[in-house]
Amino acid sequence: MLLFEGGARQAIHQLKYRNRQWLVTAMARMMADYWQSNPLPADLLVAVPLHPARQRERGYNQAELLARALGCMIGLPVVNGGFKRVRQTRPQMSLDAAERRENVQGAFVYHASEGERATTISSRRLLVIDDVCTTGLTLEACCLALKAAGASTVWGFTLARA
Repeated sequence: MLLFEGGARQAIHQLKYRNRQWLVTAMARMMADYWQSNPLPADLLVAVPLHPARQRERGYNQAELLARALGCMIGLPVVNGGFKRVRQTRPQMSLDAAERRENVQGAFVYHASEGERATTISSRRLLVIDDVCTTGLTLEACCLALKAAGASTVWGFTLARA
């Protein structure tokens, strides 16, 4: 995958903070090309969720956009509903590793409530999608929540890493 520096960093920031959603297709294509050469056993894709307040502010979740585009390219469905960020967290990029761990601890839950079209994850192999992996702590917190909800295995997959 890409290192989170130079042009990759600029492109991700353009997507994330400047609403350059047209970048998603090229980014997802890079992820799909890498995945096809280095596949992970997965039944479903799951995007790292944003807190509802941050998603309203931004207008979209870049991880969800990447997951949907990637899913179309590699033929895997994306989990619908159920996976939530239940606690608003500070942006991870301004925190050290200890602060990052505390920041995301217990921030994610999965539960399919009645009336919600949530995908069943019980005994499924999940691939958690995000834009950047810096320390891996957000992915770890997501994986713990998804495993607690019954997923058989959970892998993280990002466009770039620090």
